[in-house]
Amino acid sequence: MDRRSAWVIGIVFGGLFLFLFGFLAVVYLALRGEGGPSVSGDRVGVVEIGGVISDSKRTLKDLQEFKDNDRVKAIVVRIDSPGGSVGPSQEIYEAIKRINQKKKVVVSMGSIAASGGFYIACAAEKVYANPGTLTGSIGVIMQIPNVTGVLRWAGIEMNTLTAGEKKDSGSMFRAMTDDERKYFQSLLADVHEQFIGAVAEGRKLPPAEVRPYADGRVLSGKQAREAKLVDELGSIEDAVAAAGKMGGIEGEPKTEYPKREKKLLKELLGGDDAETVFEGAAVKALERLGGVDLQFRLGGH
Repeated sequence: MDRRSAWVIGIVFGGLFLFLFGFLAVVYLALRGEGGPSVSGDRVGVVEIGGVISDSKRTLKDLQEFKDNDRVKAIVVRIDSPGGSVGPSQEIYEAIKRINQKKKVVVSMGSIAASGGFYIACAAEKVYANPGTLTGSIGVIMQIPNVTGVLRWAGIEMNTLTAGEKKDSGSMFRAMTDDERKYFQSLLADVHEQFIGAVAEGRKLPPAEVRPYADGRVLSGKQAREAKLVDELGSIEDAVAAAGKMGGIEGEPKTEYPKREKKLLKELLGGDDAETVFEGAAVKALERLGGVDLQFRLGGH
């Protein structure tokens, strides 16, 4: 190969490399954006809670970010969730209660805000729902599979050793005893009472007014408004407008979403959400093997 050919090949491959590098740099900068253009002046922060609630870390981080941001005068929490695990729902509920002492939090319900999603909503200063929003579902569910028939079919025998009488309660590898059923039922009853208490406190209602709707039933937004479980019927725009007024913002308030810093490799592989879903699936698999999966969630979903 002569020198001229070598130069041509070098220039071609060098150009391709620079083009690819530049393209990846642009993609990275785009993905590393903060969820919206930077704007000056006061605004309303919007935190989104979507899907099954299995972890609270991101939501708590988003809420804290807006609590500490002096330009954010009020917060709207947009909920579109059938519910989820008890602990994370309670953590978000308590965080909203604390933030309400400094900045007003308004909830906007999307297509569904049931069980754990409704639990969280009750901590807000004001709750908006669409007329057709599915909400309520004040109940607790625990589902424990029994795979003994499959094990017998496969010729597998499971041997379990424990230190502690109830350590393997809820095991999927044997039938549940009457004593275990009473034990788990008392556990659910206790958490159910916590749920009712949180709704009564958040909605400023006597527990007796909450109990008729605390049988796990789902209500439309219109029915929930009549039951005093939500304050107003309206869209997220209505919730943002109300939050702006509570925060002392004149005119139509600007909105801001939480910052999102995403690594390029994660984005190319499906992003943070995909990673969270994958990790959540692994955690759920381990929980199922342990037997107990206590949740605030819409039954059947």
